[in-house]
Amino acid sequence: MFHRIGRTVVRHPVWTIVAWIVAAVVIAMTAPTLASNSDESSFLPKSYESIQAMTLQQKAFPAAFTPAAEALFQRTDGQQLTAADKAEISSITTQLNKETIKDVQGVFPGAYSSDGKYGLSLVKMDDKSNGQPSQADAAKALRADLATLTKGTDINAKLGGSAAQVLDQQDASKRGQSLIGIGTFVIIIVAMILIFRAPLMAILPLLLIGVVAMAANGLIADITKLLGLESNSSVSGILIVVLFGVGTDYILFLMFRYRERLRAGDDSKEAMITAVGRVGEAIASAAGAVIIAFLALSLSSVSFLKQMGPALAISVGVTLIAGLTLVPAVFSLIPPRVLFWPSKKWQVEPQGSAFAKVGRGVQRRPALVAIVSGLLMVVLALVATSYKASFDFASGSMPKTKESMVVQDIMTKAYSAGAAQPTQIYLTSESGAPLDKTAVAAFDQKITTVPGVSTVSPATYNKDASTASISVILKYDPQSSAAMNTVDSIRSVAHANAPNGDKALVGGVSAIYKDINKAINHDYLVVFPVAGILIMLILGLMLRSVVAPWYLMASVGLGFAATLGATVLIFQHIQNQSGLMFMLPVFMYLFVVAIGTDYNILMISRLREEAREGREPREAAAQALRHAGPTVAAAGAILAGTFASMMLAGNTLFAEMGFSISFGIVIAAFVMAMFFTPSLTALIGHAAWWPGRADRRSAGPGESLVVAGNVPASLDESDDVDSASRR
Repeated sequence: MFHRIGRTVVRHPVWTIVAWIVAAVVIAMTAPTLASNSDESSFLPKSYESIQAMTLQQKAFPAAFTPAAEALFQRTDGQQLTAADKAEISSITTQLNKETIKDVQGVFPGAYSSDGKYGLSLVKMDDKSNGQPSQADAAKALRADLATLTKGTDINAKLGGSAAQVLDQQDASKRGQSLIGIGTFVIIIVAMILIFRAPLMAILPLLLIGVVAMAANGLIADITKLLGLESNSSVSGILIVVLFGVGTDYILFLMFRYRERLRAGDDSKEAMITAVGRVGEAIASAAGAVIIAFLALSLSSVSFLKQMGPALAISVGVTLIAGLTLVPAVFSLIPPRVLFWPSKKWQVEPQGSAFAKVGRGVQRRPALVAIVSGLLMVVLALVATSYKASFDFASGSMPKTKESMVVQDIMTKAYSAGAAQPTQIYLTSESGAPLDKTAVAAFDQKITTVPGVSTVSPATYNKDASTASISVILKYDPQSSAAMNTVDSIRSVAHANAPNGDKALVGGVSAIYKDINKAINHDYLVVFPVAGILIMLILGLMLRSVVAPWYLMASVGLGFAATLGATVLIFQHIQNQSGLMFMLPVFMYLFVVAIGTDYNILMISRLREEAREGREPREAAAQALRHAGPTVAAAGAILAGTFASMMLAGNTLFAEMGFSISFGIVIAAFVMAMFFTPSLTALIGHAAWWPGRADRRSAGPGESLVVAGNVPASLDESDDVDSASRR
């Protein structure tokens, strides 16, 4: 099949290119514009208690509100506010309330801090626009008004809260995406020049992937709207890395094989057809593993992850199709002497290889290699047991210097940690009859006994007194683990002590984060196993083996644990962060497992082919490392570098994600695929391929032993990485 694809696109390259350009432009032009939603409550389905509490509040207390923004006032000299200052703040609040700003429904006076240095104004916005760009526009207008109203006074004002965070996240996201994009381009260009020593080979892949990105982003917008999924701006930064990193990997796989066939004396057209035919199965299998892993996110109960799954799967799927059609069509039109100019090394296979030495080491002492590489991953995996989750999504997705983050930090220190975002308890009569106020007062007293509760406000009632609202201020930062543990205790007490016939619901920001934590834990039990099982099925079908998929997935799982341990070591223990962003292990699992499987597929398929040449398991492992090692090393180095570019974004989420995924890719390419997997396969021997006989010679004398996606050892990839320093 792949040989036919290669022959079709190489014989009709112009039509293939035109079809791609037309399709990409049409898809991009007709794609809908998606509004990014950063409202944490939108991450959860309606079945969670915090969302039920929010729905009840909107029905029973429509006039009540959680501030969408807070204006924080202080003197420019940092001293205590005077009576005149407080009068000025009151006047500013009144004037803001008179302004007509879309989505802003009112601005009201807030409390002063206990040290007398800070004052607040609370902004009510339309609940329907929570987390939407329109709230960011409102926050921008409010900041401009505050700057105008405080000009010439002794008062300084900053705007914080969720609406301001949306605005700051938008700005940080644009800046972060620019830095990630620039970093990705630079890394790919430098790496490709080092490998091929040809400027055109460095630039052309980026142009091709740009066309792929246009088509992929348009399809993602179409699917997101069609399925009614929530869009989030953080996905865009990840997509840049996935498209350009994975796309470059697939181009490398193809071009290494293409150049190898040129060295064997093939005509350039026939060399490209053969390259597609032989590498197509490996690329398709690798991409299939990645796509399935990403699609497993569709089973997530968190909408942010549910939308990301199809988006990433589409990007890899489009990249796969381009790698088998657009890329060979374009490269087949360019004569090799032009494509690889000015280097002439593409014509000669280098002699000697560091990978050959690694292969000989694995051949001589496979048990020692397996133990050492395995112990390295086990030691790091043990550190993962101290993993803690952080749910401060806002500060994690933007620098702490942003205005909304400065306000959040000041309010945490100047006011009671939970004062700005109290936990709300709603007690409602299931029959619709008025509540027993004496019983409600007793219920209030029970809540005050919960450890971690600072104050409990007296209950307020709706018009028919069928629902009571009780505001609870916690001693802890609303996004902290301590606050979420307190919410859990409040729920236990509230549910157990609700008067007969009444139902208690606990909501608020801390409750939302607690429910997100529950949803993520659910995903660990569903998404991880489903992705693992489906990837194992792909491995089993490709390798015709029951045994190999088990130890290949076990090695990838160990690599994931080691990656998590290294990330915990760097960020929690060395940088003293309170925890890692709550969704990080999901990203790590999917990227490390899927991409780690990619490199294992390339190495194990090469090892199988060497065995089919009649070599014994240990010798086959050595030859596989010698010939496939350079491809894995080059692809792993580039992909790790592109993911590392995410650390340039300047926020905690992307810093953690960039480090962890790039480290995981390094583990996958340079520990698992290079040492652990070949040594284990050498030790297990022919049993690795049970019940099939995929490693046995299947052709008679004089017959070709070439299998789909593989070539004889003497014709495979050269040691580009090792020889680059000698050119």
